[in-house]
Amino acid sequence: MGAVQNEAAANEQTSAPSPCDSCSSNSCSASNKKLTESQQEFEERRRLASRLCKIKHKIVVLSGKGGVGKSTVAVNLAMGLSLAGKKVGLLDVDIHGPSIPTMLGLEGSQVMEGDGELIPVELDGMKVISLGFLLNGQDDAVIWRGPMKANVIVQFIRDVAWGDLDYLIVDSPPGTGDEPLTVCQTLEGADGAVIVTTPQKVAAVDVRKSISFCRQINLPVLGVIENMSGFVCPKCGEITNVFKSGGGKMMADDMGVPFLGSVPIDPQIAEAGDSGIAFLEQYADSATAKLFQTILVPVMNLEEKE
Repeated sequence: MGAVQNEAAANEQTSAPSPCDSCSSNSCSASNKKLTESQQEFEERRRLASRLCKIKHKIVVLSGKGGVGKSTVAVNLAMGLSLAGKKVGLLDVDIHGPSIPTMLGLEGSQVMEGDGELIPVELDGMKVISLGFLLNGQDDAVIWRGPMKANVIVQFIRDVAWGDLDYLIVDSPPGTGDEPLTVCQTLEGADGAVIVTTPQKVAAVDVRKSISFCRQINLPVLGVIENMSGFVCPKCGEITNVFKSGGGKMMADDMGVPFLGSVPIDPQIAEAGDSGIAFLEQYADSATAKLFQTILVPVMNLEEKE
């Protein structure tokens, strides 16, 4: 036990202060090279810290269950903030199912490189990065093990020219494994997670694990969104509960986290995603879009807490 403590203490010992490019504070962890790290490791850590210092708020969209509409929430969360005049970045780290390019009509776009940085694709001022931009075609399968996926995720945060952002929204793949863990550990000091579920018990049970995951890694839970909560009739607008509704709110109450709201199954959401235009942009006056806007309020309030 003593040897472990001595090794930990050695890791904390640092060389002479050397402020990084993002600030002049000698108290910044990136100002000092640890005695146990190589020069390359130090430079990479400095570059990451410099990148994160320019991003005010970092929000991860999580779910313990696939197919709950997490990417839809991430896209519309980012677009809603962008339409509100915020400088926004959207990072798609769903390595095996990168759907953000399709949902934003950006298929075929390419990430450029300049001055050792990756230049994100821009859409109306919003900066977007996805592995989908780096594939030869939409049918290409990414067959990678954990370490390679982790390296790419870190590169997408550390080596992308995000610039000064008010918000970075991260669309994470489902579950509590390598990818979500890498994202949350790399985004040191992230504001928190938005958890997405559907009303059914089978989904809520899995999503509870995401909340436990956040607590174990000390990532605040900003709230839970219940997606696909009822079906909006395209003719009359009446909402019918196809699934038993309220499961998301019950789960949030039981776990002691905020409930942000419910979003129904709306054919216009599917239409927007297929046409490559964010729902909040194309159907801003619809009742469902107004529900999305109320969900944005707690996220917008993060700036008031600065």
